[in-house]
Amino acid sequence: MTYRQKNDGGGLGRRRFLTAAALSGATIVGASALGGFDADAAFAAEPSLDPAIPKSAFVEGRITGITGSVLEVAGSYGDHSRVQMTNVTSVWKVRPTTAADIEIGDGLYARGVPMPDGTVAADAVWVNIVNLDTTIRGIAKNRVHLSHGQHEIVGHVHQDTTNASYAGRALTSDLSRLRIGQSAQVLGAWRPSDNSVDVVRISVGH
Repeated sequence: MTYRQKNDGGGLGRRRFLTAAALSGATIVGASALGGFDADAAFAAEPSLDPAIPKSAFVEGRITGITGSVLEVAGSYGDHSRVQMTNVTSVWKVRPTTAADIEIGDGLYARGVPMPDGTVAADAVWVNIVNLDTTIRGIAKNRVHLSHGQHEIVGHVHQDTTNASYAGRALTSDLSRLRIGQSAQVLGAWRPSDNSVDVVRISVGH
């Protein structure tokens, strides 16, 4: 098998992978019968499958080539996978989008169904998604400065997509209660060009 199949009964392995920022040079990586499509679904426990679907497959890695609707993916562990995009594949890249926004060099995390030829027919693809435990080091109008381990990260804030959660409460677009020194969990999309992150959600006091 060229794809990396996850059947651990939960999202722990995926969460570990997605939390390990590509910033250190490693590869980052609606509802259907296979589960949800939103960003949180990438970190959820593996859903119960539709009985008509024998098994699901998960692919992670860096996109090295795009041929038509097939993505060539180099995995973090030296494996190689081919992901078949279809007209019903859901794509997330900061926000729900289309396959036209996927680029060579992007990281990928995909969920789908294994096909006889070894490809994975994707029902959902999350592009450059990261989930990082950070500390807020600075706050500016359109960005936050974060530290993640030994790495300093610029988080880009966007009026239409960035929200905050304070102490587990409902999401809000009001970021005024963020404070330097707070621990923050950041869900977002890594930018391969400069190792910064587009912040989708920043949670503090959780």
